[in-house]
Amino acid sequence: MRSFGQMHRDSLADGALSRKSKELLALAIAITVRCDGCIAFHVHDALPAGAGQEEIAEAIGVAVLMGGGPAVMYGCEALQALEQFAKSSA
Repeated sequence: MRSFGQMHRDSLADGALSRKSKELLALAIAITVRCDGCIAFHVHDALPAGAGQEEIAEAIGVAVLMGGGPAVMYGCEALQALEQFAKSSA
């Protein structure tokens, strides 16, 4: 787990892509692979990385496009997570 944690930190650090972009990518992937915990985690981390609500919503839209019908349901979960985290950080 320690190694995975380090890989996580290294992978999402600013580089050629910003941390914000990487969190939005991770969120879209989480939706398409239907990982509830991953969705909440990456919505939560996208906000302090600088992603706005509109950017997160667009990432959800791309995930739904690529993931089809099942991604619609998980996209809804991501929107619910966004609402909860946005309220708690306001």
